[in-house]
Amino acid sequence: MNCPLPTSRYEAVTLAHGGGGTLTEALIRDLFLPAFGSPAHALHDASPVELACGRLALTTDSYVVQPLFFPGGDIGKLAVAGTVNDLLMAGACPVALTAGFILEEGLLLSDLRRVADSMRREADTAGVSIVAGDTKVVPRGHGDRLYLNTSGVGHILTPAPLTPESIRPGDSILLTGDIGRHGMAVMAKRNGLNFDPPIASDCAALQAPFLDLFQNGPIPHCARDLTRGGLGGALVELAAAARLNFEIEETQIPILPPVQAACDLLGFDPLFVANEGCAAVFVRPDQSEAALAVLGRHTETARAVRIGHVLEETQGVVTSRTSLGTVRRLRAPSGEQLPRIC
Repeated sequence: MNCPLPTSRYEAVTLAHGGGGTLTEALIRDLFLPAFGSPAHALHDASPVELACGRLALTTDSYVVQPLFFPGGDIGKLAVAGTVNDLLMAGACPVALTAGFILEEGLLLSDLRRVADSMRREADTAGVSIVAGDTKVVPRGHGDRLYLNTSGVGHILTPAPLTPESIRPGDSILLTGDIGRHGMAVMAKRNGLNFDPPIASDCAALQAPFLDLFQNGPIPHCARDLTRGGLGGALVELAAAARLNFEIEETQIPILPPVQAACDLLGFDPLFVANEGCAAVFVRPDQSEAALAVLGRHTETARAVRIGHVLEETQGVVTSRTSLGTVRRLRAPSGEQLPRIC
């Protein structure tokens, strides 16, 4: 049962007041400012942000996941964690985020408050501030309850860019955790599927382990979070950009039994299922154990493992050794395996 919010006389978003009048003011005053903080400039057109150095990383992303709430997270947590992780993959320390809300007429304010509170908790965990935002309301039937756009800024800590072009032959390929959980958690919730034990998304900001790497070493050559397209899609893209061949060992890739069972049942390859709290990291081979030790100190990356290495060959091909001892070539996914997962 959905109950009206105790702090507001509005139960749901209405189009009549969605263009800048009473509802917008009420949302800012009663919902967003309590959730994200209320600095003096909160009602101005822009927010000043002080940064410690001149090299910046900027990113933006939009989130349209359905359902809005799923085991292990929701669209708000997903948006903050995803934007923070994108900045980290560029070698940056995230500092501040913005949030744009596209609200469908009829969205319950109790759901919107739940999302905003989730965003605040994840931002606090990641050590970032949500400093600016916007809301727009679209007519009923012209949205899907709630879409989110987040942008982020951070200052770059690494001396060299973490780019595919920085990957070198011989580099070790590390994986920071188990794969496939986010995509399967969303798919199960969306389709009313129950697995025992339940599958929860790995949605999490990776700020603590990556800042540890950046500040204390060893610093990676490249890093990529494994969102849409999963581990396989990211490796295929990186190999093509680096113009180097990668080889991985499937038996070294951690996959939780319920995730593997769900993939088998639904016909998905877990290597290509989305994650939201997992990354591939490329480091010098003589630094792989040190990097794994750093990652192992943190809850989010405690299951980090070495899964492969970069070859001398320059065709930009990814091959995987299977548990049967055979070798298969990984190719870019054709179409979308799992729509609306982020």
